[in-house]
Order: sequence, then structure tokens, then C-alpha cells
Amino acid sequence: MPHVARHTDYMAAEVGTARLLEGQGQGFEAGSWQDFTLVFTAGRFGMDDTGSIRIVHRFASDMGAPQFADPAAPNYVTAAASNGAQLQLSYHPRLNLRPWGKCLTVAVGRGYLAPGDTITVRLGDRRGGSPGMRLQTFCEDRFEFRVLADVFATCNWALLPEQPWIRILPGAPAQWRAVLPTVRRAGEGFALSLRADDRWGNPSHLARGRFRLAASAPVRGLPESFAWPEGARSHRIEGLAAGPGDLSIALLDEAGRELARSNPLRLVEHASHLPFWADMHGQSEETIGTNSARRLAEYARDLAFLDAMCHQGNDFQITAAFWRDLNALAAEFTAPGRFVFFPGWEWSGNTALGGDRNVVLRREGGTLHRSCHALVEDLSDAETDALDVKALHATLRREGDALCLPHVGGRYADLRYAHDKALERSVEVHSDWGTFDWLLEDAFAVGGRVGIAANSDGHKGRHGASHPGASLFGAYGGLTCYLAEELSREALWDAMLWRRQYATTGAARVHCDAWVTLSAPAALHRDDPALGGAPVGRTERATLGNILTGVRDEAVEFGFEILAGSPVERVEIRNRTRLLEVFRPYAAAGPGRRIRVLWEGSEYRGRGRETLWRGEIALSGNAWRDARPINRFNLDRRFEPSPQGLVFDGVTTGGFMGVEAMLEDPRAGTLSLRTNLVEGSVPIAELGLEDRVWEAGGLGRRIRAFRLPDANPHRAVRHGLRVPLRRDEDNALFIRATLEDGNVLWSSPIYLITA
Repeated sequence: MPHVARHTDYMAAEVGTARLLEGQGQGFEAGSWQDFTLVFTAGRFGMDDTGSIRIVHRFASDMGAPQFADPAAPNYVTAAASNGAQLQLSYHPRLNLRPWGKCLTVAVGRGYLAPGDTITVRLGDRRGGSPGMRLQTFCEDRFEFRVLADVFATCNWALLPEQPWIRILPGAPAQWRAVLPTVRRAGEGFALSLRADDRWGNPSHLARGRFRLAASAPVRGLPESFAWPEGARSHRIEGLAAGPGDLSIALLDEAGRELARSNPLRLVEHASHLPFWADMHGQSEETIGTNSARRLAEYARDLAFLDAMCHQGNDFQITAAFWRDLNALAAEFTAPGRFVFFPGWEWSGNTALGGDRNVVLRREGGTLHRSCHALVEDLSDAETDALDVKALHATLRREGDALCLPHVGGRYADLRYAHDKALERSVEVHSDWGTFDWLLEDAFAVGGRVGIAANSDGHKGRHGASHPGASLFGAYGGLTCYLAEELSREALWDAMLWRRQYATTGAARVHCDAWVTLSAPAALHRDDPALGGAPVGRTERATLGNILTGVRDEAVEFGFEILAGSPVERVEIRNRTRLLEVFRPYAAAGPGRRIRVLWEGSEYRGRGRETLWRGEIALSGNAWRDARPINRFNLDRRFEPSPQGLVFDGVTTGGFMGVEAMLEDPRAGTLSLRTNLVEGSVPIAELGLEDRVWEAGGLGRRIRAFRLPDANPHRAVRHGLRVPLRRDEDNALFIRATLEDGNVLWSSPIYLITA
């Protein structure tokens, strides 16, 4: 029996045509309000009673959801037949064949169409006062209003050969970005990378004029000013060098106003390993993402300013031809010292069979082992499938030169079903889908000794700088920082094997180090000693991702250092799941007038994890000013501050969002919460640096309120403590740091196994 993974092509060229009356092939601003008139003309068969057309969009698209009830409201859609046939309109976000799942259906409810009759669909019909249809918030070279027709009323839709389409372009600059490396050797060359994002996080091509640069320390080769290249979406200034110390560079307009300040760069005399930033998880239009795989790589290298990447398409959509293309792209884009592209795929098995695992290959030419052929018609290589994650692990172990990264996406990795200590050196705790500390806890529970990774799993073509837009993605994607001898595939692979890495949300570039000092040497392992291998040496000092056995100390000195572009709000020091200390670098200053209220968490582990928050925060007997949002990425969501509080709605998927403001009086009045999930109140005088928490069920779902000093200058912190070791289980020492800009950082655990 043939395998079918597509719509019928039976006489598709004669079932009808579809066209836009205006705008075909033209460019429109991402996230803007528009109206389009799409006309379907019936072909030689007409359309039978109960036949229909579908106008479908990609799963990743966050274009406004059509509605048919309120002519004055956003995203109003109407349809009319030229012969007066009665039409029925409906919309479902997951009704059509993946990846074109978002489906507007226009059905003939009474009557029929003769050849030449038309259906006119007005998307964003403005005649009744609607502002129009809000376009998707991210750029696309070819955004299709993909039209399917079921003219025979068989529920088998034909894909029309020619499709209406437009281009979606960036808007005007809204936020400038300046990116430096995190650590480099003094005197060696480095680059400053610049871009201007529109309000939805798209690098803009509309930057204009001359700009100035101001460094916090002397930099050889840095121009005082420059003209932005016409039409460029980024600008890179290479050949820079500086002496030892910490350095940042500010981008200024001609009047001297600061537009952006880079992350700090630490220049050192000697370093055995340097940090390189990677996003090892993203998709393109060949699977469920946006724009081509080539464009994805160009974005990662030239607009997100990454050092390394991996493409992770859903395996059940990767054809043999596309797999060859991906391998060729990986080879083409890999240039040691500039950029590294690893080949790989997302093994996308159902959760009951192990759940999502990223497969990263050391080199090109490996065999693709799919979880299934659900959307690949060619079954000639079906015998290479690995139908559950245990089979995948066995196959990859046998073939070698592969690693797996368990993660949470549409499916989540079930480590209790299977965890391979040789292949699964890290777990992904953050992506566009949200923040998942519980996956690390799962790894601890099954005896895993893993590093921590964060990536984007981006579907919107913004690899390495992955704004979530206005969709169910609840977080700005993350990055993994690998500490390697050089920027090459072999050196990065070595870092992955050693778990020599840390991770950040929001594509934040932060310098991080963590270490353990022992009183006596212990055995150092690269591979998990449970695999039976010998140690590679002995050491009294361990760092990120190290595994030590035979540790005889009753207690060890644990230390860390962070150098960030944003003040450090708190650092949680943990041993496995146990919280040892919350370090606040400003604690001696005590609370000031600055207050934060945050809402966070998710519904549960699966696909419907997003939590919708609606409610208000009220101040009685006090007022606040300068209220600003934290992690408010979706500009469609309500955020209406006033001196007496805030009315809001939002989405969290494990991470947090919230508000910060300055109290008029540091002690007077009461803060009250009234939301769809939790209600509560607290006297302002009782709020301090410690969280006041209102639990809301779900998975880590709650509201927190706390105070901060009026100003926090602590962007560089160094701290340590003495940690008593447990002897009944592994010790896994790491930090989870929160920055005031809303980003989070994790260091990979240091594993200490006592004698």
C-alpha cells in the first residue's frame, strides 16, 4: 500500500485559481496591520455543494487568528460567492497537513459554484472599522496564502499550482545591539558586531546615518565614527585589539546619545580555553521553520553573530535530498576561526517512545535515522529508522561520532524511559518553548551526569537571536557557550564531550566561570565513570562539567564569577536539587523603593504547557512610577500601568515575566493581586529582598514579589562558599543566576563522587 504524505494532485491545475487583487509579491512590514482581498475562481469542475477552499499558513506563523463575529475588531474576515451561494467560515490552528497547519476554511454551505464563479475572501476586512489583519511578526522571503480546493466535496484538497504570496520585511529600528566576544587573549584580534532590531526582534535594513563608537578602554583599530552601509541588516568591525582588562564599547548617534552598549569583553594574558557561542537547535522551511536552511545559517553567522550552529529539522520531514543538502551546507559554512556548522537532526519520536532528542554529528556523511517516515513518502530507506530512543541510542553508539541532546519541544524527552550516559552529555533547559529546570532534575533522578545547554529551537528563521514573536512560544531563545581551545569543529566537539559549557536565556552574552577547590587530588574523568573508563588524570581543582571520583574531602570550596552587561539580581547556588544559598550582591544595601512582581511557570510538561495570565496589580495607600515590563516579548499582550497598579495579560511557559516600578513611599500601603489563577495581598512594609510567593499550581506556577535597592551596580560578581559534601549520592554543584534584564544563566554542574 503506497505511503501518502501530501494533498491530492489530481487535475490540480484545473480545479481553480487563486490570486490577490493587490500586493502580490510585494513587501509588507512584519507585525503591521494590512488587508488583502483573495479571489478563488472555480475551474472546469466548479465546486459541489459542501465543497470548500482552505487558506493555510505555516505552524510557525503568528499572523492574527481570523475571526468572523466583530466587523470592528482586529483580524476580521469575510467571504462572498459571486453567484450568491451561502458560505460558512471557520478557523482551526491545527487542522491541515503539517507544517501548513493553520487553516481558514471557506465552505459552500448551500448551493454550488459553476466554472468561472468566484469566492472573494477579505482578510482583515476594514469596511466595518477593523484595523485589518496583523501580519506575522517575523520576516519571510515568500509568505504564502496557500490555497487548497476540495471541489468534489471528498475532503481531499488539491494544492493549487500557483499561490498568492507576499514578502514580509523588517520594520524601523527600535533597539540597537552591540556584541563582542566574551573572553579573548590580549593583543589578539576580535570583532565588534552591530545591528538594529525592529520592535519584533527582526534585524532592520532601515538603519541610516553616521554613528560614533566609544570604548571603556583603548582599542586598536576602532574607528571614532562610521557610516551605516545602505540597506545592511548588520555591520561588523574587524581587526580590533586591546590590552588586558575588561572592555565594553558603546554605540552612539551623531549627537552622542547612547544607543547600545556591548556585553563586556574580558581580555586576558593567557587562556587555555576560550568561550564560543552556539545555537545548536533550529529549523527551516524544509521542515517546520521559516525561510531556507541556507538563510538560517546566514542569519546565525551574520545577524545573530554566532560562532557555531546545528540545524535540527524534524526527522519525519527530512527527505533524502534535503539530508544531502544539509550535509553540503554544513561543509560549506564551516570555516575554522570564523564559523562552525554541525550536521544533525531532531529525532522526533513520540513521548511514549522516549521523546525529542537532538542528534549532533561530528562530521558530514552520517546516516539519518528517523523516528518514522510520517511525512516522507520515499520509504526506500525505512530500514534505517530507529523507532524508539533505545534503538536510536544503540545505533548511534555502534556508528560513533554522535551525541544526543534531550530537550523539550512539541514532545518532551522522557529520561526515565531511556538515558544514555555516553551519548547524552547535556540536557537543554531553555529554548523558545520555555524554561525547563525540571529536565535537569530528571537527569539527576536517573543518575545522569550532564552539562546544561540552552538553544532556540527556533521556527521563525532567527537562529541565535530568536525572538518568540506573538505565538505560543513563550520565551526568547537561548545560547550555549562552549569553552574550547579554538573555533573549530574538533575543538567544539571536545568541549561537548567534557560538558565544558554554560547556558543563557535571551541570547545573552555573559562571562561565567565556576570551580571547586579540594584539599587533596581526586580522579578526573571526561566520560561518566559509570561507563567503566579510566580517569584521565588527577586534580585539586575542578571546573565546568568536570566529574571527579574518589573525593575524600568532607567539604570543598565552591566559587563562581559572572561578568555581565546587566546587573546581577541573584545567584542560586545548588547541589543537585538542593538550594544551598541565594547570593544577592547588593544585600548589604538592603531594599529600596524598587519593587518587582513576576508571574511564572507552566501548565504541565506536554504541548499545552503555556499558562495564560490575566489580572491586575493594585496599590492602596501608595503609588508607583516608571513601571516597565520584564520579558514582555508579545506586544499584543496587555500591559497597562498606572500610578496605582497594572492591568496585564501574558503567557509563561516555565520562565517568567513581570513588572518593575519605583514606589513613591518605601513602606506605606498594600500590594494586592487579583488574577485568573491566584489572589493575594501583602503590606509594602513586609516586602523585602526575599520573595513573597503566591503558589498557583501547575508546574512551578506562581507569582513572586520582592524589593531591590534603588540602584544595583553589580555587573561583575565573584563569590564562594564552603560546601559540605553528601556521601549518599553524587554532589553536583552549579549556579543558576538571574540578571536584572530578565535573563537567566546556568553553569554546568561539577560532579563530585566521594570515596
